[in-house]
Amino acid sequence: MRGSIRIRRAALLPAVLLTAALLAACAPGGADGRTTTLTVGTFGVFGYRQAGLYAEYERLHPGIRVRESVIERNDVYYPQLLTHLAAGSGLADIQAVEVGGIHDVAAARGDLFEDLGKAPGVRRSTWLDWKWAQATTPDGRTIGLGTDIGPVAVCYRKDYFRKAGLPTDRAAVGRLWVGDWGGYLRIGQRYRDRAPAGTVFTDSAAGLFNAVLHGYAERYYDRSGRPRFADSPAVRASWELAVRAVREGLTARLKQFEKPWDQAYANGRFATVACPPWMLGYIKEKSGAAGHGRWDVAAAPRPANWGGSFLTVPRAGRHRAAAIALATWLTAPEQQTRLFVKQAAIPSTPAAYAMPQVASAHNPYFGDAPIGQIFAAAARGVPTLVIGPDEQQIGSAFVDVGIPQVEQQGRSPAAAWAAVQREIHNAVDP
Repeated sequence: MRGSIRIRRAALLPAVLLTAALLAACAPGGADGRTTTLTVGTFGVFGYRQAGLYAEYERLHPGIRVRESVIERNDVYYPQLLTHLAAGSGLADIQAVEVGGIHDVAAARGDLFEDLGKAPGVRRSTWLDWKWAQATTPDGRTIGLGTDIGPVAVCYRKDYFRKAGLPTDRAAVGRLWVGDWGGYLRIGQRYRDRAPAGTVFTDSAAGLFNAVLHGYAERYYDRSGRPRFADSPAVRASWELAVRAVREGLTARLKQFEKPWDQAYANGRFATVACPPWMLGYIKEKSGAAGHGRWDVAAAPRPANWGGSFLTVPRAGRHRAAAIALATWLTAPEQQTRLFVKQAAIPSTPAAYAMPQVASAHNPYFGDAPIGQIFAAAARGVPTLVIGPDEQQIGSAFVDVGIPQVEQQGRSPAAAWAAVQREIHNAVDP
């Protein structure tokens, strides 16, 4: 969730100061002269420290100190969180949960968390409906407050599109494939036929698979909670598009977040990538100065959400009331807006989209793209995703096992699909 954006009107709204003053007056901590240290457990970079939010909260609440514990990878962080929850010890006062694990936490372990839906100052209407629903238990308790989200756009190389005879204006590019990821591949065919030497249309079939899949409400599970990974129309459609991209020579045959993928950014190997907001900083870092002004951002064919997290307060934490107050403050629209300014993390609170820091935000690296407007528009169209208990393991079987077998090993789609089903049945108990 890193990135550099330029804000044309960066003055903080008076509401920020009012909210801060109210919280300073009523939040717990320091009344008896003692210091309370609140611990926050996260994975990756949430940006609270980098944006100065912890320091500001401490200034507003002299009796509170905030200490963050970070584990870089969620696939390491989340199993540890489950272990600590089972033991009822070793938990931070606030624990972050990634979207892929929130259903499991809410459905199977909801009684281990505070109901933040009843916290002072928390209103359901503050968050996008689909974001709020993801952290709500079957009996109506909301155990997580939404942080960022991952609405999908398409990042593309304007210089490559120009050489291939395609439009370069971001609005015109979005119209090329509006409403249909199949249209995205048809543009890929046009690109392939006139591509600049040494380039291909997109980075990976797995990235395409995720971008398509996350635009469907029902994917690996149906609304009754039944696993559907073997016969889901959404999974089948996403798989077939990903396989088609490979067979038509439209991908660079790379695995995302591995070193060859990083090098391909630096070398300008591909022209497009499915692009949630957290990808912007990654592209800038890996493409470097040579990519400045050559990349741009267009609307994706269909609204989809790929990524995002929540803050939860475990009941086994030491300072629950103070933790609830901090989690509420960190996820308020004003603070989510400040994270957007610092980290390009798209808020899950619609009120933030009208704030000038978001509405007028442009990213100079990406041709001065109005990223606040682009991603806010995408966010409003995202369906409420049905998330099941083994979401992460099932998804990993498709993108880490099945698709690489087709894309990098040359196996038939049928054989790769069978390998995915075996992997899922071995890893989980559907």
